[in-house]
Amino acid sequence: MSIALTILGCHSATPRINAFPTSQYLAINNSHFLIDCGEGTQRQMRKYKVGFSKINHIFISHLHGDHFYGLVGLLATFGILNREKELHIYGPKGIKEVTLLQLKISQSHAHIKIIFHELFSKKSELIYEDEKVSVKTIPLNHRVYTNGYLFTEKEKSRKLHIENIRNYKEIDKADYLNIKAGRDIILSSGEVISNRELTIPPSKPLSFAFCSDTSYKPDIISIIENTDLLYHEATFLSDREDLAKKTKHSTTKQAAKIAKEANVNQLVLGHYSGRYKDISLFKKEAQEVFKNTELAEPGKVFSVK
Repeated sequence: MSIALTILGCHSATPRINAFPTSQYLAINNSHFLIDCGEGTQRQMRKYKVGFSKINHIFISHLHGDHFYGLVGLLATFGILNREKELHIYGPKGIKEVTLLQLKISQSHAHIKIIFHELFSKKSELIYEDEKVSVKTIPLNHRVYTNGYLFTEKEKSRKLHIENIRNYKEIDKADYLNIKAGRDIILSSGEVISNRELTIPPSKPLSFAFCSDTSYKPDIISIIENTDLLYHEATFLSDREDLAKKTKHSTTKQAAKIAKEANVNQLVLGHYSGRYKDISLFKKEAQEVFKNTELAEPGKVFSVK
């Protein structure tokens, strides 16, 4: 089990020469997801060798341009590439209307089957689940309806504890499937051998939380508690908390406080305002509150194993 998060874009508002708006590619437990799709996302995908064909699920946090203006371009490219696999898009109510209108007017739709999952609940809810991964929403507080997303690996089955199994001659290889399924073993004497003695617990499921954009919102802590990797927006340094409050964004220290109180393992900051030329200040400030803080940068990969 593992997580690999590739930052495609991590700046706020308008794209610039070396500053791309929010987009991330997440590989978790051999599943692949695109999170937000700011302008230029598909260019960044090509630059950092993210396979287009691997993306079957796209999660959009909110309908501000720097988080979804790259979506229709990506969909048009899928059409040009004659994509046949269906594509699932998760996002706020309205994403279906705005996307299909652009595709219709531009006649770019081709033959892609798009399944929209429109969100409107202000409570955390399970929106995707398969045998490998589950995804829950993280309700955020921004100027428009916004969700973050919590991606969590599914727990694997317990492993055989071969050394302990060998202590019981009656246990045969034919019993291994039952043991893996969690069953106890009953010997001919009537003695019950607990499954926990015959197996080893699996590794702890890994998780990644994506939180952008939002004002300081402590009530998300219970949702993201003990997450292995947290991406949290930090649009401003702490001296502009007044502006963060006005625009419903977060500061470095607010993001770090969320990470600390949620007991996450690592914090990644992003969504930097274009007013700052030296983003190293973001890391320096956040580390005063939460030491294990890193900065998002295009092309940077954060791995958890």
